[in-house]
Amino acid sequence: MPRYFFNTRIGNTLIPDPEGEELRDPDHAWEVARETIRQILEEEGKEPSLLSASLEVTDTAGEIVLEFPFTEALEFPDEPPSQH
Repeated sequence: MPRYFFNTRIGNTLIPDPEGEELRDPDHAWEVARETIRQILEEEGKEPSLLSASLEVTDTAGEIVLEFPFTEALEFPDEPPSQH
């Protein structure tokens, strides 16, 4: 299975993932990225710079497979609650 690395970018700072994770394909890497971001926001959500952060998922060659902005992992309800 391919290995993917989940590097966190906050502004010009890149926090590398030195170990990575073996996953079946890029779609699975996307799912893991979304869940990782949600966990980070749950634990560190009071840090405002995280809303401009993203995960850069790379393969073993260092090529970026996907970029996942933290804001895209946020869950919003489909409709606002009724005011009645």
